[in-house]
Amino acid sequence: MRLFRKIRKKLLISGKLRNYIVYAIGEILLIVIGVLIAWKINNLNELRKNRIVELKIYQSLSEELNSNLVLLDASIANYTESVKAIEGTIAIVMDELPSQYTEAQKTNIIFVNYQPTQLHNGAINSVNTTNKFEFIESVLLKDLIAAYPNELDNFQNQESKIENIVINRLQPAIENYISLIDMLKKREFKFNCFKTFSTESNYTQLLKSREYQNSLVDRLLQTEIQLTNAKSLRNKTEIIAFQLNK
Repeated sequence: MRLFRKIRKKLLISGKLRNYIVYAIGEILLIVIGVLIAWKINNLNELRKNRIVELKIYQSLSEELNSNLVLLDASIANYTESVKAIEGTIAIVMDELPSQYTEAQKTNIIFVNYQPTQLHNGAINSVNTTNKFEFIESVLLKDLIAAYPNELDNFQNQESKIENIVINRLQPAIENYISLIDMLKKREFKFNCFKTFSTESNYTQLLKSREYQNSLVDRLLQTEIQLTNAKSLRNKTEIIAFQLNK
């Protein structure tokens, strides 16, 4: 800066106005170029930092989505098994009721095995509710991520419907006609002491019960809906995971 001041002073003293103007313009250009270089370097640093944040977001989302894919695969298998078991029981109800029931039939009749699927949504919600969303460059990926929480909510709402049917309708109907012994028979308990106090199970009356039949059919319908939901959600989860990998 001292050098520049000395040059300006000499030019002014010499009275060469044209040379002074040329010098002044050159000095301004140097300052502008310096500012532009500094701005460019700062901009590159910001882009680098944003890219690091973006990659971290992609990594957390990818881990969460891959976990959901595993959970959805297990859910699809469970829903498929449930549909088969319920259809087997409905077939018994529709046919002439047998005088004796096989162990497989009894197992299907009192089938209340319900395992709710708890999908992960922490990373996806964090992106949608914070400024992290701005770091994602792909418009397609943004649209998919923005729509995903609604898909999760629909899935969980359907889970709640099935849970309500099993716990509040189907299970009480079964307990009205089936003894505790039959429900626990496959566990490693000594039942001799229970048999004295428990009443005999009546599978025929249970199958004739309108409450049981309605609950069973409702569970079948809702489970079939959830099986379709699970397959659809798995496909959408896989698409997002694929886009993240790209």
